[in-house]
Amino acid sequence: MTTIQVCIGSACHLKGSYSVINKLQSVIKEKQLDKQIVIKAAFCLGECTKAVSVKVDNHPIQSLDETGVEGFIDALLAEEGV
Repeated sequence: MTTIQVCIGSACHLKGSYSVINKLQSVIKEKQLDKQIVIKAAFCLGECTKAVSVKVDNHPIQSLDETGVEGFIDALLAEEGV
């Protein structure tokens, strides 16, 4: 199972972390990946300048906004073979 952590700390909250979470949930459901990908909230990933900070398993922290979610999931699928 792949775990996506989305920061909901102050900086990320202000940059739209809840919109990112909602979009991730929508895309994951649409692509029927509910059993392969789990989304978890994190209070701080230590990369506030990259808000909204997102971390997949042990990969480096990335910046993500709502408009990039579908491409992010597609790239994850290609890379991880989820």
